[in-house]
Amino acid sequence: MTRRQTRQTAAGLLVVAVLVLLGASGRHDGGPATSRSAMPSAAAQPSPEPSAAPPSPSPTVAAPPSTAGGVAPGPGKGVAGSLTHTGTQAVALTFDDGPDPVNTPRILQVLREHHVKATFCMVGFRVRDHPELVRQIAADGHTLCNHSWQHLLNLAKREPGYIDWDLRHTNDMIHAAVGPDVPVRYFRAPGGNFTPELVAKAKSLGMESIYWDVDPQDWNHKPDANAQAHIARVVRDVQRHVRPGSIVLSHDNGQPDTIVVYQRLLPWLTQRFALEPLPCAT
Repeated sequence: MTRRQTRQTAAGLLVVAVLVLLGASGRHDGGPATSRSAMPSAAAQPSPEPSAAPPSPSPTVAAPPSTAGGVAPGPGKGVAGSLTHTGTQAVALTFDDGPDPVNTPRILQVLREHHVKATFCMVGFRVRDHPELVRQIAADGHTLCNHSWQHLLNLAKREPGYIDWDLRHTNDMIHAAVGPDVPVRYFRAPGGNFTPELVAKAKSLGMESIYWDVDPQDWNHKPDANAQAHIARVVRDVQRHVRPGSIVLSHDNGQPDTIVVYQRLLPWLTQRFALEPLPCAT
Protein backbone atom coordinates (compact mmCIF):
# COMPACT_ATOMS: atom_id res chain seq x y z
CA MET A 1 0.00 0.00 0.00
CA THR A 2 1.35 3.39 -1.00
CA ARG A 3 1.68 6.31 1.46
CA ARG A 4 -1.21 8.13 -0.29
CA GLN A 5 -3.53 5.12 0.05
CA THR A 6 -2.64 4.88 3.74
CA ARG A 7 -3.65 8.51 4.37
CA GLN A 8 -7.01 8.03 2.53
CA THR A 9 -7.81 4.92 4.54
CA ALA A 10 -7.05 6.71 7.83
CA ALA A 11 -9.25 9.67 6.88
CA GLY A 12 -12.12 7.36 6.00
CA LEU A 13 -11.89 5.61 9.34
CA LEU A 14 -11.94 8.99 11.13
CA VAL A 15 -15.15 10.03 9.35
CA VAL A 16 -16.83 6.77 10.32
CA ALA A 17 -15.80 7.24 13.93
CA VAL A 18 -17.25 10.78 14.04
CA LEU A 19 -20.55 9.63 12.59
CA VAL A 20 -20.80 6.87 15.17
CA LEU A 21 -20.17 9.33 17.99
CA LEU A 22 -22.83 11.76 16.70
CA GLY A 23 -25.42 9.03 16.54
CA ALA A 24 -24.74 8.05 20.12
CA SER A 25 -24.86 11.57 21.60
CA GLY A 26 -28.19 12.75 20.08
CA ARG A 27 -29.12 15.48 17.65
CA HIS A 28 -26.46 18.00 16.62
CA ASP A 29 -27.86 19.45 13.42
CA GLY A 30 -28.67 22.90 14.74
CA GLY A 31 -32.24 21.92 15.76
CA PRO A 32 -33.70 22.10 19.30
CA ALA A 33 -31.71 20.15 21.84
CA THR A 34 -34.84 19.40 23.91
CA SER A 35 -36.76 16.33 22.85
CA ARG A 36 -40.35 16.71 21.63
CA SER A 37 -41.71 14.87 24.66
CA ALA A 38 -40.21 17.51 26.99
CA MET A 39 -41.97 20.42 25.24
CA PRO A 40 -45.37 21.39 26.71
CA SER A 41 -48.18 20.61 24.33
CA ALA A 42 -50.60 23.27 23.14
CA ALA A 43 -53.34 21.63 25.18
CA ALA A 44 -51.27 21.98 28.34
CA GLN A 45 -50.83 25.73 27.97
CA PRO A 46 -53.11 27.78 30.26
CA SER A 47 -55.75 29.61 28.26
CA PRO A 48 -56.33 33.29 29.02
CA GLU A 49 -59.37 34.23 31.09
CA PRO A 50 -62.09 34.88 28.47
CA SER A 51 -63.17 38.14 30.07
CA ALA A 52 -59.78 39.34 31.28
CA ALA A 53 -58.58 42.74 30.13
CA PRO A 54 -56.07 42.70 27.28
CA PRO A 55 -52.51 43.37 28.37
CA SER A 56 -51.42 46.98 28.23
CA PRO A 57 -48.99 47.76 25.40
CA SER A 58 -46.53 49.02 28.00
CA PRO A 59 -46.00 48.34 31.70
CA THR A 60 -46.45 51.98 32.61
CA VAL A 61 -49.61 54.04 32.78
CA ALA A 62 -49.97 56.48 29.95
CA ALA A 63 -49.82 60.18 30.55
CA PRO A 64 -53.14 61.98 31.05
CA PRO A 65 -54.94 62.55 27.75
CA SER A 66 -54.26 65.91 26.23
CA THR A 67 -57.08 68.28 25.41
CA ALA A 68 -54.93 69.95 22.77
CA GLY A 69 -56.79 68.03 20.08
CA GLY A 70 -59.85 70.19 20.61
CA VAL A 71 -62.16 67.56 22.11
CA ALA A 72 -65.28 69.42 23.17
CA PRO A 73 -66.65 68.86 26.67
CA GLY A 74 -70.06 67.31 27.21
CA PRO A 75 -73.25 69.34 27.64
CA GLY A 76 -73.41 69.20 31.45
CA LYS A 77 -71.90 71.29 34.20
CA GLY A 78 -69.90 68.54 35.87
CA VAL A 79 -66.30 67.46 35.26
CA ALA A 80 -65.51 67.62 31.52
CA GLY A 81 -69.15 68.44 30.80
CA SER A 82 -70.64 65.43 32.57
CA LEU A 83 -74.22 65.77 33.75
CA THR A 84 -74.88 66.86 37.34
CA HIS A 85 -78.66 67.32 37.14
CA THR A 86 -81.57 65.46 35.62
CA GLY A 87 -82.75 68.42 33.58
CA THR A 88 -86.22 68.16 35.16
CA GLN A 89 -87.68 68.65 38.62
CA ALA A 90 -87.22 64.95 39.35
CA VAL A 91 -84.44 63.63 41.58
CA ALA A 92 -82.37 60.65 40.40
CA LEU A 93 -80.95 58.20 42.91
CA THR A 94 -77.85 56.40 41.62
CA PHE A 95 -76.15 53.33 43.09
CA ASP A 96 -72.55 52.56 42.15
CA ASP A 97 -70.07 49.68 42.09
CA GLY A 98 -72.44 46.68 42.08
CA PRO A 99 -74.05 44.37 41.54
CA ASP A 100 -73.40 43.04 45.04
CA PRO A 101 -74.87 39.58 45.78
CA VAL A 102 -75.82 40.62 49.34
CA ASN A 103 -76.66 44.33 49.21
CA THR A 104 -78.11 44.78 45.73
CA PRO A 105 -81.13 42.51 46.39
CA ARG A 106 -81.72 44.38 49.65
CA ILE A 107 -81.67 47.84 48.08
CA LEU A 108 -83.91 46.56 45.28
CA GLN A 109 -86.40 45.40 47.89
CA VAL A 110 -86.35 48.79 49.67
CA LEU A 111 -86.90 50.61 46.37
CA ARG A 112 -89.68 48.21 45.45
CA GLU A 113 -91.49 48.81 48.74
CA HIS A 114 -91.53 52.56 48.07
CA HIS A 115 -92.29 52.25 44.33
CA VAL A 116 -89.09 54.09 43.44
CA LYS A 117 -86.98 53.59 40.32
CA ALA A 118 -83.27 54.39 40.36
CA THR A 119 -80.13 54.12 38.23
CA PHE A 120 -77.52 51.41 38.80
CA CYS A 121 -73.94 52.14 37.68
CA MET A 122 -72.43 48.68 37.41
CA VAL A 123 -68.86 47.39 37.27
CA GLY A 124 -68.28 45.01 34.38
CA PHE A 125 -66.60 42.08 36.11
CA ARG A 126 -69.33 42.05 38.79
CA VAL A 127 -71.94 42.05 36.03
CA ARG A 128 -70.17 39.01 34.58
CA ASP A 129 -70.22 37.28 37.96
CA HIS A 130 -73.85 38.11 38.85
CA PRO A 131 -75.91 38.40 35.65
CA GLU A 132 -79.07 37.33 37.50
CA LEU A 133 -78.89 40.55 39.55
CA VAL A 134 -78.58 42.65 36.40
CA ARG A 135 -81.69 40.94 35.06
CA GLN A 136 -83.54 41.74 38.28
CA ILE A 137 -82.45 45.39 38.16
CA ALA A 138 -83.73 45.67 34.60
CA ALA A 139 -86.93 43.74 35.36
CA ASP A 140 -87.72 46.19 38.18
CA GLY A 141 -87.55 49.09 35.73
CA HIS A 142 -84.29 50.67 36.84
CA THR A 143 -81.88 52.35 34.44
CA LEU A 144 -78.58 50.61 33.60
CA CYS A 145 -75.31 52.54 33.61
CA ASN A 146 -71.79 51.48 32.62
CA HIS A 147 -69.30 52.08 35.47
CA SER A 148 -66.26 50.59 33.67
CA TRP A 149 -64.87 47.08 33.73
CA GLN A 150 -62.84 47.08 36.95
CA HIS A 151 -63.23 50.54 38.49
CA LEU A 152 -59.77 51.91 37.68
CA LEU A 153 -59.60 55.38 39.17
CA ASN A 154 -57.04 56.31 36.51
CA LEU A 155 -59.10 54.92 33.64
CA ALA A 156 -58.94 58.23 31.73
CA LYS A 157 -55.13 58.03 31.78
CA ARG A 158 -54.99 54.61 30.16
CA GLU A 159 -54.23 54.00 26.51
CA PRO A 160 -57.12 54.77 24.11
CA GLY A 161 -57.23 51.14 23.02
CA TYR A 162 -57.71 49.96 26.58
CA ILE A 163 -60.41 52.57 27.29
CA ASP A 164 -62.32 51.50 24.19
CA TRP A 165 -62.09 47.83 25.21
CA ASP A 166 -63.07 48.59 28.82
CA LEU A 167 -66.29 50.44 27.99
CA ARG A 168 -67.30 48.09 25.18
CA HIS A 169 -66.61 44.97 27.20
CA THR A 170 -68.68 46.24 30.12
CA ASN A 171 -71.59 46.94 27.79
CA ASP A 172 -71.16 43.50 26.26
CA MET A 173 -71.44 41.88 29.70
CA ILE A 174 -74.56 43.90 30.52
CA HIS A 175 -76.16 42.90 27.21
CA ALA A 176 -75.14 39.27 27.76
CA ALA A 177 -77.19 39.40 30.96
CA VAL A 178 -80.29 41.30 29.80
CA GLY A 179 -80.25 40.99 26.03
CA PRO A 180 -79.14 43.37 23.28
CA ASP A 181 -82.35 45.42 23.26
CA VAL A 182 -82.00 46.82 26.80
CA PRO A 183 -80.22 50.18 26.44
CA VAL A 184 -77.12 51.24 28.35
CA ARG A 185 -77.49 54.98 27.92
CA TYR A 186 -75.19 56.24 30.66
CA PHE A 187 -71.57 56.04 31.75
CA ARG A 188 -70.03 57.10 35.04
CA ALA A 189 -66.26 57.24 35.35
CA PRO A 190 -64.79 55.62 38.47
CA GLY A 191 -64.39 58.34 41.07
CA GLY A 192 -66.05 60.78 38.68
CA ASN A 193 -62.64 61.18 37.02
CA PHE A 194 -63.87 62.36 33.64
CA THR A 195 -61.85 63.99 30.89
CA PRO A 196 -63.20 65.43 27.61
CA GLU A 197 -61.72 62.42 25.81
CA LEU A 198 -63.46 59.95 28.11
CA VAL A 199 -66.77 61.79 27.78
CA ALA A 200 -66.33 61.76 23.99
CA LYS A 201 -65.56 58.03 23.96
CA ALA A 202 -68.68 57.28 26.00
CA LYS A 203 -70.70 59.48 23.65
CA SER A 204 -69.36 57.59 20.63
CA LEU A 205 -70.75 54.41 22.22
CA GLY A 206 -74.17 55.98 22.75
CA MET A 207 -73.75 56.91 26.43
CA GLU A 208 -74.15 60.22 28.25
CA SER A 209 -71.67 60.80 31.07
CA ILE A 210 -73.23 61.36 34.48
CA TYR A 211 -71.70 62.98 37.53
CA TRP A 212 -73.75 64.08 40.60
CA ASP A 213 -74.53 67.11 42.72
CA VAL A 214 -75.24 65.33 46.04
CA ASP A 215 -72.52 63.11 47.49
CA PRO A 216 -73.10 62.07 51.13
CA GLN A 217 -70.01 59.83 50.99
CA ASP A 218 -71.84 56.75 52.18
CA TRP A 219 -68.60 54.84 51.58
CA ASN A 220 -66.66 56.98 54.06
CA HIS A 221 -66.88 55.22 57.41
CA LYS A 222 -64.95 57.54 59.68
CA PRO A 223 -62.92 55.69 62.30
CA ASP A 224 -64.52 57.47 65.25
CA ALA A 225 -68.11 56.85 64.14
CA ASN A 226 -70.20 53.76 64.82
CA ALA A 227 -72.77 52.46 62.33
CA GLN A 228 -75.64 54.52 63.72
CA ALA A 229 -73.62 57.73 63.64
CA HIS A 230 -72.58 56.99 60.07
CA ILE A 231 -76.17 56.31 58.99
CA ALA A 232 -77.41 59.50 60.66
CA ARG A 233 -74.72 61.57 58.97
CA VAL A 234 -75.50 60.21 55.49
CA VAL A 235 -79.25 60.78 55.96
CA ARG A 236 -78.61 64.31 57.18
CA ASP A 237 -76.26 65.15 54.29
CA VAL A 238 -78.77 64.05 51.66
CA GLN A 239 -81.61 65.93 53.31
CA ARG A 240 -79.48 69.06 53.56
CA HIS A 241 -78.27 69.15 49.96
CA VAL A 242 -80.89 67.51 47.72
CA ARG A 243 -82.81 69.84 45.42
CA PRO A 244 -85.20 69.42 42.49
CA GLY A 245 -83.16 68.00 39.63
CA SER A 246 -80.43 66.54 41.85
CA ILE A 247 -78.45 63.42 41.00
CA VAL A 248 -77.63 61.68 44.29
CA LEU A 249 -74.58 59.44 44.52
CA SER A 250 -74.77 56.28 46.66
CA HIS A 251 -73.26 52.79 46.62
CA ASP A 252 -74.82 49.35 46.87
CA ASN A 253 -71.58 47.36 46.69
CA GLY A 254 -70.15 46.59 50.12
CA GLN A 255 -72.26 49.20 51.93
CA PRO A 256 -74.91 47.53 54.12
CA ASP A 257 -75.47 50.76 56.06
CA THR A 258 -76.69 52.38 52.84
CA ILE A 259 -79.66 50.01 52.93
CA VAL A 260 -80.65 51.42 56.33
CA VAL A 261 -80.03 54.95 55.06
CA TYR A 262 -82.63 54.52 52.33
CA GLN A 263 -85.10 52.80 54.59
CA ARG A 264 -85.10 56.08 56.51
CA LEU A 265 -84.67 58.46 53.58
CA LEU A 266 -87.21 57.20 51.07
CA PRO A 267 -90.34 58.20 53.06
CA TRP A 268 -88.87 61.68 53.48
CA LEU A 269 -87.76 61.95 49.83
CA THR A 270 -91.00 60.67 48.30
CA GLN A 271 -93.00 63.24 50.25
CA ARG A 272 -90.96 66.08 48.78
CA PHE A 273 -89.68 65.04 45.35
CA ALA A 274 -90.50 62.98 42.31
CA LEU A 275 -87.90 60.20 42.26
CA GLU A 276 -87.24 58.91 38.78
CA PRO A 277 -84.55 56.93 37.03
CA LEU A 278 -82.49 58.65 34.37
CA PRO A 279 -82.82 59.58 31.42
CA CYS A 280 -81.63 63.10 31.84
CA ALA A 281 -83.12 65.86 29.72
CA THR A 282 -80.13 67.29 27.91
